[in-house]
Amino acid sequence: MRITGIADIVVPISSSIRNAYIDFSTMTASVVAVFTDVKKDGKPVVGFGFNSNGRYAQQALLRERFIPRLQSAAAMEIQDERGLIDPAKAWAAMMKNEKPGGHGERSVAVGVLDMAIWDALSKAEGVPLWKLLADRYNDGKFDEAAWVYAAGGYYYPGEDVKSLTEEMKRYLDLGYSTVKMKIGGADLSADLKRIEAVLTILGGNGDRLCVDVNGRFDLQTAIDYGRAIEPFKLHWYEEPLDPLDYLLHAALATEYMPPLATGENLFSHQDARNLIRHGGLRPDRDWLQFDPALSYGLVEYLRTLDTLRAHGWSPRRCVPHGGHQFALNIAVGLGLGGNESYPQVFAPFGGFADNTPVKDSRVKMPDIPGVGFEAKNALYAVMKPMLEAA
Repeated sequence: MRITGIADIVVPISSSIRNAYIDFSTMTASVVAVFTDVKKDGKPVVGFGFNSNGRYAQQALLRERFIPRLQSAAAMEIQDERGLIDPAKAWAAMMKNEKPGGHGERSVAVGVLDMAIWDALSKAEGVPLWKLLADRYNDGKFDEAAWVYAAGGYYYPGEDVKSLTEEMKRYLDLGYSTVKMKIGGADLSADLKRIEAVLTILGGNGDRLCVDVNGRFDLQTAIDYGRAIEPFKLHWYEEPLDPLDYLLHAALATEYMPPLATGENLFSHQDARNLIRHGGLRPDRDWLQFDPALSYGLVEYLRTLDTLRAHGWSPRRCVPHGGHQFALNIAVGLGLGGNESYPQVFAPFGGFADNTPVKDSRVKMPDIPGVGFEAKNALYAVMKPMLEAA
């Protein structure tokens, strides 16, 4: 199995929404296609990848460093004993001559290519990615369905509480029983009104609601918000503090007893290790949201899971950020706690395959080789022109 070419494009995913820290008016995403010499049904196998929302397209890094390294690697350097692409060897080829540390934007670029490599490999094997992962790394065990929650509740220009509750009602109508909304972009009193309004349509059940600060607060503000929302018994209080300030997380965990969630802005197994060593998080209740598409891909995510196990954390405490099919396959095949979903934002990358309904916040995986991008028509419409151009 040889790589015969790699193409990349930049796709705008801009919108007027904002969270407590950034707006998405200029947001972009990188999409790559990795072409191979393997044929299935008379057509070459092509793997696709893209980066999650919240991090911009990585075209410069892709074109200057990581695509050339992958293309210049000898076939034998990145093949397994059967002659198929070995994602770990491909990862090593991409990271050649990269110093350790500084897990910034390069982790996103590598993650985009890593996703495409796993997509191509599982297509060459003729199995869904979740099945390949279950067989290789989970003793053949996989989840019949993944728990998912609907992420939304952003701040919109001119948004009022009514529009927020209408958005959440749409998610309930789509089959989600757990939803997430943004806080921290308004003052505490306004955010409490927003939370209470959403809880009303959730029947007052705080366990069906997550709130997300996107790292906006200082410690005192995080504590103040925590004291105000603690009586609601929410599913989790997400990223209230700067993601790299582990001491602040440890301090907050002594004040806020219900579940905390964080990790979407940590991009390596070393960062994950530092978080669970020094962040005061509790493996019996807190949630880890490392996103494989942003953190050097699945090859690195497997290292992260090994690190977590070594420190007493179960993979069931992991619910990846990003709301994409790649992480959903990983959640099902490796037995994670679930996956984020963006049913109505960040189109066409948010959401899952068509004809896979969500029921009570659970979704089953289609039996489609690869990640399953071809079963999501709006997303595949972005990827297909890359094939035609090639």
